[in-house]
Amino acid sequence: MNAVQQLRIPSIPENVRVVEQFIEELKEQLHINDDIYGNIMIAVTESVNNAIIHGNRSDHKKLVDLSMHIDDKKISFSIKDEGKGFNYNNLPDPTAPENLLQPGGRGIFIIKHLADEVEFLSQGSQVNLTFYLT
Repeated sequence: MNAVQQLRIPSIPENVRVVEQFIEELKEQLHINDDIYGNIMIAVTESVNNAIIHGNRSDHKKLVDLSMHIDDKKISFSIKDEGKGFNYNNLPDPTAPENLLQPGGRGIFIIKHLADEVEFLSQGSQVNLTFYLT
């Protein structure tokens, strides 16, 4: 199987629900197992949320593009915002003692632990996530 699906949403935080629905439909269509589904749901929605809030600064005129590609062995997602990007190589460690009580700063850490591969492009305004199905 080789499939591509795309979704484009305005940068409104409530639109994360649209992404959740998109992923739920994929799970049903593709019979993705629960463990991989959970990892996909958390990592992709966190990436979209970051794109909306941090990338596009919740500017509803700016869009977030989500595309999904699947083949027999893996499912990949690309999340792209219209922001300027960020320095993804210089993020504070959320597990460091001085950061444990901080209210944020865990999203990228979580994404990197849930996806099998994470790649940042366009100075951080695009993230590609890959999940192996076997």
